[in-house]
Amino acid sequence: MIRNLDITTLRSFVAVADSGGVTRAAGILHLTQSAVSMQLKRLEELLGLELLDRSGRGVALTASGEQMLAYARRMVALNDEVIARLTDQAFEGEIVLGVPHDIVYPAIPRVLQQFNAAFPRVKVQLLTLNTSFLKQKFSRGECDMILTTEAEVPPGAEKLATKELLWVGAIGGMAWRKRPLDLAQARNCIFRPMVLRALDAAGIEWSTAVDSDSDRTLEATVSADLGVLALLEGTLPPHLEPVRHDGTLPDLPAHHIVLYGGDTKGEVHQALSALLRNVFAETQAKPRLKIAG
Repeated sequence: MIRNLDITTLRSFVAVADSGGVTRAAGILHLTQSAVSMQLKRLEELLGLELLDRSGRGVALTASGEQMLAYARRMVALNDEVIARLTDQAFEGEIVLGVPHDIVYPAIPRVLQQFNAAFPRVKVQLLTLNTSFLKQKFSRGECDMILTTEAEVPPGAEKLATKELLWVGAIGGMAWRKRPLDLAQARNCIFRPMVLRALDAAGIEWSTAVDSDSDRTLEATVSADLGVLALLEGTLPPHLEPVRHDGTLPDLPAHHIVLYGGDTKGEVHQALSALLRNVFAETQAKPRLKIAG
């Protein structure tokens, strides 16, 4: 037969143990002495144990009572935490989080899921834009927190991870062999200037495969083997793969995933920034992808 403990009786038991008597506990709980005594009796009957030694002038715990007290404290505290998190006005509101499209997956959905479980009354408004636009919005106060992908970590920002920048093409594709090289890098992508510098330094002619800032358009173009682009390791969609170019394309510099606004005060903001740190620390711990050359 399943028996269920009642939080009210546990709270009375803890109050009696802490205050040293039923009278003081009743005052703390704003109950009558008889009500507190009845709850203690109900708890003992449910467990089939004597929790209080009533032989002396005061109230003392039995050995079973001392053991039960530890559990009771934890259960009452957990009950109060749940109630506070789900109903407290302090944990309501909205956080605007900006993330570049190419690092949304797979990390950000996990962060949003975990954050929602902890703060169900706080809405996270996810904004996906290129790094340059996100930094502009953050500087204007339009985002509470942003992630960026940058070659250097600016003062006041926090590095979460470092990723290799890879040449990416269609699965089994051959577009990377074509000259001029058809490039499908977004016009406002922060990677574009350094990609072009690397190609120019290597003496590789290039042309624009598609002129767009739509990530879906660029991915469709590359997956059709009509061009290549540069993406960070670990962020590739399933229909693209790293190009095994055997050194015929220039190496690209590693980039950092950078957090702005992670030092914001307040429990809710700190919790979100901690989740972001943790999820990218996990990706950083994984072995780096090696492209045979």
